[in-house]
Amino acid sequence: MSELANESSTRTQEDVERLVKDFLDEHPVDATPDRELRGARFDAGLAFVHFDVGFGGLGLSSSLQPLVERLFTDAGAEDWMARNVIGLGMAAQTVHAHGTDEQRRRLLRPLFTGEEIWCQLFSEPGAGSDLASLATRAVPDGENYVINGQKIWTSLAHVARRGLLVARTDPDLPKHRGLSYFALDMTSPGVEVRPLRQITGQAEFNEVYLTDVLVPASDRLGADGEGWRVAMTTLMNERVAIGRRVSRRGEGSIAAAVAEFRAAAATGRADASERDRLMRLWTRAEAARLTNVRASAAQAGRAPGPEGSIAKLQMAELNKAVYELCVDLRGTDGMLIDDYTETRPDRSAVGGALDVRKAFLRSLANSIEGGTSEVMRNILGERVLGLPGEPRTDRDLPWKEIPRS
Repeated sequence: MSELANESSTRTQEDVERLVKDFLDEHPVDATPDRELRGARFDAGLAFVHFDVGFGGLGLSSSLQPLVERLFTDAGAEDWMARNVIGLGMAAQTVHAHGTDEQRRRLLRPLFTGEEIWCQLFSEPGAGSDLASLATRAVPDGENYVINGQKIWTSLAHVARRGLLVARTDPDLPKHRGLSYFALDMTSPGVEVRPLRQITGQAEFNEVYLTDVLVPASDRLGADGEGWRVAMTTLMNERVAIGRRVSRRGEGSIAAAVAEFRAAAATGRADASERDRLMRLWTRAEAARLTNVRASAAQAGRAPGPEGSIAKLQMAELNKAVYELCVDLRGTDGMLIDDYTETRPDRSAVGGALDVRKAFLRSLANSIEGGTSEVMRNILGERVLGLPGEPRTDRDLPWKEIPRS
């Protein structure tokens, strides 16, 4: 461990490749149980290489993380992103950035090993795109907070041990202030998770009811009233996690479209127009992939900013167009799905599904989850391009005075 700490700031891509190789020589993927492998990887600083030493990282550039993931995947290690997308893609970064050393020691390792799956308790029935208007209350009570409210569209809440929770601690302040942020224990008394059945038959999303839930102040991330600032770290990382998954040419949803085209062409069901659609989409996918690679390199050492909305926006719109082509290539078979049995999956299907017909239906959520495409365009216009913002008449009003339906 000391060797990893001493030279962390000067390591290059070749150094990281050697570190991973040495690690895998000592912990062969095929001979090491997955959770043990991930625990050892965390302890070696190869979980999140840009995190601090001792907290799963080596203090390296974040641009090296995709390389580490690829090396472990090539060696046969399981990709846990779909099973803990909130934890790995958002919670870890938020805890590392805003947690105390005690919180980082307590929360980060079980998050990475998969012992604790995380969910995100942000959206509410009356606070979706306008998250800052949320109404869930957290009232201080000695060393605890008492929390009451309802959250919705909570991915994988039914298997989660922890939840990223934003609640209102001071209704007398404007809506972007007076919020606090918690790492909620989902097994706490008063937490009720109810499934939301989707058009695919799956219940990947949930609604969560919070009734007199006691949350220790030691589980608050950041200071009281700084919840919006902490939430921005989560949201910026969420858009990157959703939008920047594919790093190799021809992978992801476009691979499914290529396979569908080949199958259709073999039976005479694909013509020049479908080939033209496929090539246009393949070009878009490759342009998006290269943009993400360049953005990851440029971001090195910095927290994600509003530019991450580019990745999220292009992924959402491209995914829908690709899977629409897939079902079109199926012909009349593209309209039929054999099984609508309700299931509660233990992993996210944000990137698609094995059945392209269900993947098409699931892709319709891509332009809503993680920030709607409309919100992404607003962020890009205002915070990246510097265009005039939309009028906001309630910015300085106390939250309790803002009319709500």
